[in-house]
Amino acid sequence: MTRSARNRHTVKTEEPTIVSCTARILDAANPADNAVLEQLHADPAIEFIDHCEQQLDELRKLRPSPDPELVAESCRWAYYPWRRAVVAVLGPRAFRAVRLDRNRNLITTEEQARLATLRIGVAGLSVGHIIAHTLAAQGVCGELRLADFDRLELSNLNRVPATVLDLSLNKAQVAARRIAELDPYLMVRVQDAGLTVDTIDEFLDGLDVVVEECDSLEMKVRLREGARARGIPVLMATSDRGLLDVERFDSQPHRPILHGLLGDLDAAGLAGMSSREMVPYLLRFLDAEQLSAPILASAVELDRTLSTWPQVCGDVIVGAAAVVEAVRRIGLRQELRSGRTCVDVGWALDQLDEPPMVIDAPAPSVESSDRVLPGVPGIIASAAIRAPSASNAQPWHVEADPDAITITLAPEHTSTLDIGLRGSAVALGAALFNARVAAAVHKVLGPVTLQERSAGVPLQATLRLARGEDAELAALYEPMMERETNRQVGTRRPLDAQTTELLYTIAAREGVRLDLIAGRDEIDSLAAIFAASDRVRYLTPRLHAEMVAELRWPNDPHADTGIDVYSLELDRGDLALVNILKRPDVMAHLARWNAGSALGADTRMRVSTSSAMGVISVSGSSLSDFARGGSAAEALWIAAQREGLAVQPVSPVFLYARDVDELAEVSAPFAEELDELRNRFRQLARTPGDSSVALVLRFAFGGATSVRSRRSVERVRLR
Repeated sequence: MTRSARNRHTVKTEEPTIVSCTARILDAANPADNAVLEQLHADPAIEFIDHCEQQLDELRKLRPSPDPELVAESCRWAYYPWRRAVVAVLGPRAFRAVRLDRNRNLITTEEQARLATLRIGVAGLSVGHIIAHTLAAQGVCGELRLADFDRLELSNLNRVPATVLDLSLNKAQVAARRIAELDPYLMVRVQDAGLTVDTIDEFLDGLDVVVEECDSLEMKVRLREGARARGIPVLMATSDRGLLDVERFDSQPHRPILHGLLGDLDAAGLAGMSSREMVPYLLRFLDAEQLSAPILASAVELDRTLSTWPQVCGDVIVGAAAVVEAVRRIGLRQELRSGRTCVDVGWALDQLDEPPMVIDAPAPSVESSDRVLPGVPGIIASAAIRAPSASNAQPWHVEADPDAITITLAPEHTSTLDIGLRGSAVALGAALFNARVAAAVHKVLGPVTLQERSAGVPLQATLRLARGEDAELAALYEPMMERETNRQVGTRRPLDAQTTELLYTIAAREGVRLDLIAGRDEIDSLAAIFAASDRVRYLTPRLHAEMVAELRWPNDPHADTGIDVYSLELDRGDLALVNILKRPDVMAHLARWNAGSALGADTRMRVSTSSAMGVISVSGSSLSDFARGGSAAEALWIAAQREGLAVQPVSPVFLYARDVDELAEVSAPFAEELDELRNRFRQLARTPGDSSVALVLRFAFGGATSVRSRRSVERVRLR
């Protein structure tokens, strides 16, 4: 915190010197530079070190791949006189790209470019050495100014990362050389006569941030007075309890120096004080109540058993980390108030606790726990609610009485992707098909009516229970009750001709169009489209929130709706990854970076291993038309599963959108991208322009499901 009284008040009379401490950069393509290189080569005491090819290999391996112009940038030579060495390095742009690549995405490329414009002054190069080096290493500045009159002593090496080879050298010079060896392109200027009344203006002019680590309380005040006059924020870290001090003179040009803790005392008033006279002001400035007991006890021993304040390297490093983060926030115009905080490692270690145990719950039984309601109407209603629906939302209310089964679309169970309730209408149609199958078994298959926009209800289907038979439908009862969503990875085995013909026949019988996409290239193209759509779903906050809300984990109280996580058929690693993907803050970062291509990887993989993709479309666009498509989809699903296929619906974000305006309602930032994906999909699926896609089914040869979705009987009312 302070040195001895001798050092604190010594007035340096040497002429201040501001010198460049960057390495000399030489370009062999420049005749003048090449002549210097030839002279250096001729000196046997000069060592040439050339690892440029390895650096180029690193450059080529960057992701995304660097521009050809960057790869073509010529290497340079950095001459370090104090090392008597010349080192080959990448050109300035390529060097920066490779050296700072591991900062991404903690610091984005755009943020890094903004931070590279900062000019930062560091006064006091004991504690300031690590701070300056960390600023340079993290690439959060474009110029450093280092000021210190003192020379490195052996006792400094407990916290200054220098070596015995640096002893007796100026501390600012030592720091500058180390930074030059880290980044030869970074401008570092050294004021090796320290700061005086005569040189402080030259040091401050043009700076964006000042880091003050001086020993002298007088100089602390003078620096802040000059910084306040120029609107420059001042940061300071102490090595006791990780205290960080922030004074935002840039946004608060009239705030008092040192938070007003010294009252009306200014630099002139401090100039003639002895070290003992300064102690009360120093303790007031540092807030003695917040200091650790060892440091306060050490204050008693100053000039007795201690020559100066004690400091340890670990605490200095913690302070440097806090200062660099504060600089990053200032440079990026992120929130950073004036004030103080402690980054107290000791306190944090006192809070150690065991992490919460994560116990892997067993997957639920494959056997369904759904109840079958009593009586023929109850049995038919139970069959109806076994129908599939997007996210297993079950968007219906079912009324069962001796004369009829009524299935009413329930808008309260809709979602953002259910544009115009079209997906809900598809689910209602599937439920109606199941009800007809169950009614056929009991020979009470009567006529069906569909009503739209009647009595405030968007869509309602009524199946009359009257004497009626259909042996073909009745034969589907057991397969219908066993129908399930199977997301297992496929084997890419093609569909045989018999199965293909069967599916086309069923589609024609149900009055819909079926387009089977079975070519490998076409399937892969479709996989890419659906993967891109999934990325949008993750990166759109409302869609992401709804997707996460659909998931059901072990012991979830609402397990009779939504999607059981075990039905996703993920391995343990991918299942653990879901806990990351469900965090909205993670998705927000990916969206901000325009990243996240991996978010659709699972969908891409499952679609690409399909045997075929079935696109079911209907003529017309009314809710009744979509319900008709839903009935056909259920019929196709049941038939495909009977043939040994794993069947899974795939619902891209754009599935039920008719135009870009509807897509903008779903995800405004990605509306144009979704519209392009939608057009590519319809072209690939060969869907006629006047048709509406009801559902896309994935057909694959895969393993058995781990768990079946459950259904809620609470949405059934028996009369």
